[in-house]
Amino acid sequence: MPYRLFRLGPLLAVALLAGCSRPAPAPEPIRSVRTQTVGTDSATAVHEYAAEIRARTETRLGFRVGGKLTRRLVDAGQTVRAGQLLAELDPDDQKLGQESAAAGLRGAQVQLDQAQSDWRRFKDLRDQGFISGAEFERRETTLKAAQAQLDQARAQVGVQGNQAAYTRLLASAGGVVTGVDAEPGAVLSSGATVLRLAHAGPRDAVFAVPEDAAAPIRALLGRKGALQVKLWGESQGFPATVREVAAAADPSTRTFLVKADVGAARVQLGQTAVVLIAQPTVAGVVRLPLAALLEQQGRTSVWIVDPSSMTVRPQAVVVAGADGNVALVAQGLKAGERVVTAGVHVLTPGQKVKYYAETAAPGLAPSAAPVAAPAASR
Repeated sequence: MPYRLFRLGPLLAVALLAGCSRPAPAPEPIRSVRTQTVGTDSATAVHEYAAEIRARTETRLGFRVGGKLTRRLVDAGQTVRAGQLLAELDPDDQKLGQESAAAGLRGAQVQLDQAQSDWRRFKDLRDQGFISGAEFERRETTLKAAQAQLDQARAQVGVQGNQAAYTRLLASAGGVVTGVDAEPGAVLSSGATVLRLAHAGPRDAVFAVPEDAAAPIRALLGRKGALQVKLWGESQGFPATVREVAAAADPSTRTFLVKADVGAARVQLGQTAVVLIAQPTVAGVVRLPLAALLEQQGRTSVWIVDPSSMTVRPQAVVVAGADGNVALVAQGLKAGERVVTAGVHVLTPGQKVKYYAETAAPGLAPSAAPVAAPAASR
């Protein structure tokens, strides 16, 4: 009996070890993938930027003197003509200053009259030899000082008259009131903005571009019809000319402001538009769905199917632009290669794949669309 147990001991140990070992991993499933056969094409990229229609000249209007705003005669959106009264300040303080200046002018006139009378009397006394020449010169100096005081008082009256007139805010030009920054009852300092006036006349399409696009757009300055502007909701565009590119980037957005002259196009202030800038035609590009691209180690890549082993491998590519949901690949692919177009984020290098049912037959695999279309980027 002990002998039998001795012989069964190793067998039991082996059985126990076999029961504790991990089961063999299941084979990785073969994934079905959609593919597209690479074919080259040419495309013209078009950059799109959101724009707004603005007046060529927009002025911030304010009073040249401080005071309390008593009346505002126009509202935002109202059309005004040159010289039209827009707002008024309380004129009482300015009227008091004007009266004070007038009183000073009268006093200076009296002083001058007295100095002239003295000068004539002392001139007769000098001619008769009763006073010295030095005494007469002092009287002559007094006369000149009185004349200067009169001139100063007269100028002060003019200044005060202007100050009183500055309590009335007049339109500097005809146009449209685009904004109101002050209401009646507010106490304003000199120069504070009350209204914003868009002058009648030329209109610009104003938009912002990133730093890398500023130099190419600056090269278009003055070139007629270099841009196309399409108003919101309209299918037809019209040409525009780059008139101005900001010399420095906006401190908040780090973008450059661009103004394009829309010429005689019939546009309204504040309309939303899209500016289209055509780029040079790129030949030999491959059109792929955006879903076919992925980022790997900071580079844009796609998955290439090896038909002999039915495995996938990553391939770095260079993207030249986009056309809606289609990417334009400029480098990295060869004609005839098959690119995975869906499910790229679940694949690994060397993974076994099979064609999706719709593309099971290699001869029926979809090919790159040969139609070129403008690519849009913002």
